Amino acid sequence: MRPERGPGAGRWRGTGWPQRFSGFLFDSLQGRFVLAMLGGLALVQLLINLLWYSQIEQRTKRQTEQAAHHVASGALGALRALRELPAAYRPLLIEQLRTMGGTRFLVFFNQAEVAIRPLPEQALARLLEARVREELESRLAAGTALRVTLASPLGLQVGPGGALLADLPDSWVDPSLLAPERPAPFLVIQVETEPGQWLYLSSALPDPYFLEQLEFFSWQRLTPQLLTLGLALLLTLIAARALTRPLAGLSRAAARVGRKAAPAPLRVSGTSEVRRAIQAFNEMQERIRRYLSDRERLFASISHDLRTPITRLRLRSELLDDPALQDAFHEDLDELDMMVKTALQIVKDTDIHENRVPVRIDLVLQKMVRDARMAGQRIELQDRPLTVFGKPLALKRAIGNLLDNAIFYGASAGTPEPSGHHAELLMSEGEAGSPDEGQVLLTVRDHGPGVPEAALAELGQPYTRLAHGARLREEGLGLGLSIVRDIVADHGGSLRFRNHPQGGFEVCLALPAPGP
Repeated sequence: MRPERGPGAGRWRGTGWPQRFSGFLFDSLQGRFVLAMLGGLALVQLLINLLWYSQIEQRTKRQTEQAAHHVASGALGALRALRELPAAYRPLLIEQLRTMGGTRFLVFFNQAEVAIRPLPEQALARLLEARVREELESRLAAGTALRVTLASPLGLQVGPGGALLADLPDSWVDPSLLAPERPAPFLVIQVETEPGQWLYLSSALPDPYFLEQLEFFSWQRLTPQLLTLGLALLLTLIAARALTRPLAGLSRAAARVGRKAAPAPLRVSGTSEVRRAIQAFNEMQERIRRYLSDRERLFASISHDLRTPITRLRLRSELLDDPALQDAFHEDLDELDMMVKTALQIVKDTDIHENRVPVRIDLVLQKMVRDARMAGQRIELQDRPLTVFGKPLALKRAIGNLLDNAIFYGASAGTPEPSGHHAELLMSEGEAGSPDEGQVLLTVRDHGPGVPEAALAELGQPYTRLAHGARLREEGLGLGLSIVRDIVADHGGSLRFRNHPQGGFEVCLALPAPGP
């Protein structure tokens, strides 16, 4: 017997890796466990990062406002000192300050405003410019032309003629602030002191790299967190695999139940919940084993007890003088003996040991109808010389179940039948070009009340009984049509149910004809 795979086996086989990965994440216990752990950890890290970023942003804003006040105060002091000097002495003072070094500002007097390109849009840069501008405007005369710009020192002009900050002597500005790989932004303040004369002040901030504090989500910060997530993923996979390994063994053992006579008990391992499940499964498996063993012994005993009267009847039939009657008795006893063996084999869950041979199905039906008529049953047969390839006893059992149902429900209809019989049995061949081509069709019709249309799809399922049948025959189990369906499927045929247009219920059994 070919074993079937367990539940879920090979579910993602033959699909692409995205489907397999998605199935692992969302359909397996390991994947869901990993997804929950990593999702929770990633969410916690994200919330912590956002909280940390919010705190850094608030602190940086406070530092920016303090730096704006500090720079604005220094610029106002320098502006006031230069304004108090006569115009002829201002260049001398500026030159002396440059020569001595140590000034916080680079100061120039220009004939016009210098075009400065501000840093790209950044909220902190604009905040700094706005605070410096507000403080300067509050101290300067109304209407004074004022420009405040935070700019990169790379390519920064200090005069309208195109002189660059980078061209100035090293003593005027710290060269490290002009490094291309990490330039510190400069705040440029331009004030029109007199018509046609602009004071140009340029200075680095107290914390030249204050804008970098908000470059929070950088690789330097994210790499440790990604490494943490990777380590958590590895540990979670190991833990999930250890937790689900006993469940995988339990699943495989459950798939083997019924296919192995005495499967070994599972080793109890895993968490307390898994151990309890395994113990319960082992106990259930032992109960099933005892039940099957008891059932097999019971049917073996019944089979043994039935063979004794069958043997006695066979011996007594030898005393009959009529050879035809003696052959009929022998045929019925052989059939009864085969039924006993078949019942025992079914209980042992093995296939029926009956060879497939060409069967003249019309001769089988003629004998069945003849026996039924001898028992007082009314069946009309329209037979043709047709042959099928199958198991004679199994086919006889299937057709017998259909005839028993047709006779019983036809007789129970409670209305006179226009045709004068309770059941009809029709034989035919599938027409060429139709789905039934190459098959032998056996149709059994009764003249009973029929079956509700909504219930037709349920017919053939084990233990399925309709209200009409349960009312007429309380002792039934609802297995007759299920047995017929299994036998027909084993022969590669099909079974169809319908209500006849002229009343009654009809079953069509299609069986493959022997090959040429």
